[in-house]
Amino acid sequence: MPKKLEKLLLILTDFISITCGFLVFAWMRKEMGLYGETNIRALLFMFVLWFFIFMFFGLYRSWYAQSRFDEVVTIFKTISFGVLVIFLITFDFEKDLSNPPTIGRMFIANYWFVLLVSVISFRLILRSIQRALIMAGIGNRRTLIVGSSKHSSELAVEIARFPALGYKVVGYVGEKDLQQPESTTLRRLGHIEQINDVIASEKIEEIIFALTGNSRQKVMDVVGDCDGLPVNFKIVPDLYDIVMGQARTNQLYGFPLIDILPHFMPEWERKVKRLMDVTISFIILAAFSPAWLFVAVAIKINSRGPVLYKQQRVGKDGKEFTIYKFRSMVQDAESLSGPKWAEKADPRITLVGNLIRRARIDEVPQFYNVLMGDMSLIGPRPERPFFVEQLKKQIPFYSRRLKVKPGITGWAQIKGGYDTSVENVKQKLQYDLFYLENMSLRMDLKILINTIYVMLMGKGQ
Repeated sequence: MPKKLEKLLLILTDFISITCGFLVFAWMRKEMGLYGETNIRALLFMFVLWFFIFMFFGLYRSWYAQSRFDEVVTIFKTISFGVLVIFLITFDFEKDLSNPPTIGRMFIANYWFVLLVSVISFRLILRSIQRALIMAGIGNRRTLIVGSSKHSSELAVEIARFPALGYKVVGYVGEKDLQQPESTTLRRLGHIEQINDVIASEKIEEIIFALTGNSRQKVMDVVGDCDGLPVNFKIVPDLYDIVMGQARTNQLYGFPLIDILPHFMPEWERKVKRLMDVTISFIILAAFSPAWLFVAVAIKINSRGPVLYKQQRVGKDGKEFTIYKFRSMVQDAESLSGPKWAEKADPRITLVGNLIRRARIDEVPQFYNVLMGDMSLIGPRPERPFFVEQLKKQIPFYSRRLKVKPGITGWAQIKGGYDTSVENVKQKLQYDLFYLENMSLRMDLKILINTIYVMLMGKGQ
């Protein structure tokens, strides 16, 4: 089913299960002679609290054709955490520390159990209905197999044995040479070089590789060509060695498939990352506003032109946005040369501009971009549309950088300087890909500390 409909049904299901769990808990307290609040305001408050906790732990992401057991484990961890939060919020340090735990306080364990049973039961009912629809062929994902006629047909037959996977194989694309025998059971939609057109015309959502032998080298080429398109890539296990370090196993019903280029950062870490972005950006912009005013005055006195420099950059999923920086170059620096990368000793940089660049102060206005959601504190640097179009053609997997929000600083920034050539960009791309495959709050904290060190030591450019 559509993702929006699935999320809406999940929220409605959780509202019913959380409300039922709370009502049962209140009834149990009443039977024990304890106070139990059951008015509408209390019900809504509890639902809103659990809604944000569930969202924080990723329980509203799409679980299309995924293991129900994995979802139950996630629910168990989420509710256990939430009940602990409620216990701590309602903790009275004066009474609860000086006296033994009361029956009312210990009764929260009953709430944990009741809510756990209620949420899991209702979710399993919804997932069972979803699974039944998928097995009936409703809502299956249109799938394209890349490989020879023989291996594609064999894989299609194998996939058909597991309808709950939710794949609807519409055909395959093979080698350009048509001398190999054609399959009588699976449509040939073209050759590998035409895969982008096939994806568009057939509305493909999943691509599964079934290449063998010498054709294996084409896997990375195809992934690079399709990178940036709204499709998911999977391979059969014997190709795993090709993409070691960029894959995650996904096995259901004994049928193994491996995801290529998955998003590794857990949902709750992404939420914390965004919270950090907003909090730190607001503090830096607000608390140090007198310093930024002083910088603005210095820029204005030093050279003609506006204080802020605006430029179009490419963000997440290729979306363009306006980036803001303190102007560090002369006005209209590219009016004669056109778009070009900054040089180490760039004559266009002003005296004040050189100072604020070394301290990375010129990047400060970008915290506004972070607040607006166009950027993050940590991530690959955003590039201009002009260069993005060039680099996508010259560097395989360059579009992979567009899968996440660009950042003010990142792993590539603390390991290298400014982009000065295509070769330099290729080297920094390796750092960006390393970051993408190892995204975590721990990694972000490491980058943040290193960035502060670079700023304090004046090693910026």
